[in-house]
Amino acid sequence: MTQTALGPVEVLPPYADQQLVERLGIEITVCEPDLVVGTMPVDGNRQPVGLLHGGANAVLAETLGSLAAWVHAGADRIIVGQELSCTHHAGARSGLVTGVCRPLHVGTHTATYEIVITDERDRRTCTARLTCAIPSTRRRKPR
Repeated sequence: MTQTALGPVEVLPPYADQQLVERLGIEITVCEPDLVVGTMPVDGNRQPVGLLHGGANAVLAETLGSLAAWVHAGADRIIVGQELSCTHHAGARSGLVTGVCRPLHVGTHTATYEIVITDERDRRTCTARLTCAIPSTRRRKPR
């Protein structure tokens, strides 16, 4: 499947079939200025003993935080993750996990978000903090 947009951000055509969020099954359910929410299945994203892979949590967190920064700065900007920290509290074993991203600081050049990931029993499985750089560079339109 070809992905043409992720929230407010246009996926450039040469990369439409290479999106990690699609491979991990991430779905964005809310994308507003002060709240970005997404889900991800445990199935297909496990580590060797059957728990959700911590790296998958990191991808979900960075995806939600980056989208939040794009909503803040404008989808025509280039947003880059600058620092990501994930604390894994409990292993998710089945179903979906849900990430809820809220701003801690939104500025002109950086934005920092807290992303709380919970399992289907509403148990916190991961807390992440992402800081994104917001350079003044604008995205170029594809030719």
